Amino acid sequence: MRDSETFEDNADMAGVGPALRRAAARAREIARQTGTPLVIVRDGVLMEVDPDDPSLDDETMLPNDAIHDR
Repeated sequence: MRDSETFEDNADMAGVGPALRRAAARAREIARQTGTPLVIVRDGVLMEVDPDDPSLDDETMLPNDAIHDR
């Protein structure tokens, strides 16, 4: 990817956002099935959270431009 290229311009990178969302959904599903917490980093702190924690759905906790397929 060239410096002047955006994620939307690069065919390889265009699917990254949706793929990350699918992976996160699958991780939550597995955590529910196995009764285990998810391990995430929030504000630089490694923490365990319940897979049904509603804050996990909050895209405002993502850094700016973290998801490019909006």
